[in-house]
Amino acid sequence: MAPKRIVLTHDMLTGAVGDQWSDAELREAVNLLSRADGRFPAGVRSLPPDLVRAIQRERLLAAMLVGVNELGYRSLTVQDVLSRAGVSRPTFYEQFKDKEDCFLATFDASAARLHKCLHAALSEAPAPWRDRLRAGLRALLGFVAEDPNPARTIVVEARASSPAGLRRRDEMMDGFATCIDAEARKALSDPPSAIAAVGVVGGIESVLYSRLQRNATDELETLLPSLMYFAVLPYEGHDAASEELGGAALT
Repeated sequence: MAPKRIVLTHDMLTGAVGDQWSDAELREAVNLLSRADGRFPAGVRSLPPDLVRAIQRERLLAAMLVGVNELGYRSLTVQDVLSRAGVSRPTFYEQFKDKEDCFLATFDASAARLHKCLHAALSEAPAPWRDRLRAGLRALLGFVAEDPNPARTIVVEARASSPAGLRRRDEMMDGFATCIDAEARKALSDPPSAIAAVGVVGGIESVLYSRLQRNATDELETLLPSLMYFAVLPYEGHDAASEELGGAALT
């Protein structure tokens, strides 16, 4: 069975290709580029070339996101991406050097979505560090549950990709650990070594990896109290961590 082709929507493009084009141009572009070969119908005026390239890039990123989660990075080929994107091979190589380059761009786009989600949650979270940690974890679990493909790309497929992909993943995890450590140091008079945050992030990532590998992403929100217990334990001890296992942790 031939793979299902990616169909970009106006909502998918809004924000993804910048704000230099009007809403009308984006809608027209979506209509034109929904054709299987990604080319314009005869007799229709051309859109700005930069907009065309930007949208073609989004099609390829969307196709990589779907393809890598269906087939796995090692099995995926450029042709698999082309089949899902509905574009030609020359169009692919106008945008990316090879499969790895396309995957790294897809990883970056997925990571940007995650960071945006976490930033939104933390911007509304109250000051106490445990409340902020809880808000961040709740947003993370919601992000994974709502659309597992970006999360699986970041957590699972990056491990199986290239050295550059592993570096991207490691840098992202180091960034999360740095944030947790900074929040704890602002709130606690005697925080543990910064290595504690590295362990917390690694443990959370391991739990998500296991769930994503098994496609067990239903009811992820039920993990929140246990993850909070695990995260709080090295900073405030057993009694404080145990508070997170109570019903109040979910409110």
